[in-house]
Amino acid sequence: MAGPLGKKIAEKFDEEIRFFKGWIDGPKAVGAILPTSSVTARRMASVIDIHSGLPVLELGPGTGVITKAILQRGVKPADLYSVEYSEDFVRHLREDFPDVNIIHGDAFDLDKTLGENKGLVFDSVISAVPLLSFPVEKRVAILEDLLNRIPDGRPVIQITYGPLSPVPAGRGNYVVQHYDFVIRNVPPARLWVYKRGRT
Repeated sequence: MAGPLGKKIAEKFDEEIRFFKGWIDGPKAVGAILPTSSVTARRMASVIDIHSGLPVLELGPGTGVITKAILQRGVKPADLYSVEYSEDFVRHLREDFPDVNIIHGDAFDLDKTLGENKGLVFDSVISAVPLLSFPVEKRVAILEDLLNRIPDGRPVIQITYGPLSPVPAGRGNYVVQHYDFVIRNVPPARLWVYKRGRT
């Protein structure tokens, strides 16, 4: 299988094998059996305002499909902070995206995970954390924390594979909007946007 097409297919296969291995090793930390599709990743990255001058926070980059889409959106690597729980994914991400701030840590404890960068204000948050694996109270708490790190009116976008928002409305100081349903994802994915203040 020679040529650019063959190389692309081989890379995609390697990525899916790596992702599946991560799912086998820690199904609670990896939300799907296959990595997010590039179509879904681009839809998620589309919420970023690249003219805001603010960095972007990515949670759960996994194999880097969404990371790549964020960079293609126009975010400079130095302005992207990607928090990943899996050590194996972190190692690969640092190889694939050497200029991005790849941080090994827990998205549910961002002050500790971000360390000296915990006071940063981000333009938006792009999240692939498998929220359905956690209790509702913990989902609400992480969302409130994320909204405190971005300006009012800016979005936290979350991917999920269930029919409903993983963070229910009416549980805190935020509004919930269904953003998209992407059939060209395995499994089909729903994107939800959460905001505070002006919409």
